[in-house]
Amino acid sequence: MADMTQITPRSALDQPASFKRRGLLFVLSSPSGAGKSTISRKLLADDPGLNMSVSATTRPPRPGEVDGKDYHFVDLERFREMTAASQFLEWAHVFDHRYGTPRAPVETMLEAGQDVLFDIDWQGAQQLYQIAGGDVVRVFILPPSMTELERRLRGRRTDSDEVIERRMTRAHGEISHWDGYDYVLVNDDADACFAKVRTILHAERLKRSRQTGLIGFIRKLERED
Repeated sequence: MADMTQITPRSALDQPASFKRRGLLFVLSSPSGAGKSTISRKLLADDPGLNMSVSATTRPPRPGEVDGKDYHFVDLERFREMTAASQFLEWAHVFDHRYGTPRAPVETMLEAGQDVLFDIDWQGAQQLYQIAGGDVVRVFILPPSMTELERRLRGRRTDSDEVIERRMTRAHGEISHWDGYDYVLVNDDADACFAKVRTILHAERLKRSRQTGLIGFIRKLERED
């Protein structure tokens, strides 16, 4: 398996044909119920140059979830085998279940010059940053208040009171890691928050450090009369 630190993915989105850039790993994190999954879906629908990283998990599918699209659903034994074989870029133990990002699909997308979107928690974001460094962009989404976060969780009507209490307890811990992110947004208006996330994505694509063809392009300009 290739080492991600040695991969130089390229994309020519919105640039001259001779002007290349590295792809990026775009991470969205938030406490459960704060909106990262909704924003992720909107980003994918809005941006054809962005591809979702599909996590593997040991938890059972929820109603409507599709294996291979929402998650790769695996049993604990298979997850442990994948972990032992270093097949995950990152993985974490959350609410009695395990979640991990399969390495091979992400490397394939990067090699094809595509940007990759991650819907993962702070532990996964930290592990991913340790592997891929400057090609990772981390965005943390906060709820406007803890009261509103609990209201949203209860409004989903998918969890018991006990599970909601656990999610709220975990939310406090997740929020404490806000300073490990490049950008922190408050999701008090879903459309406005999405617009900000989209702006961050577009701006990060234009960063000088990612423009692998910049020096050659400038030299070409300097040679012109």
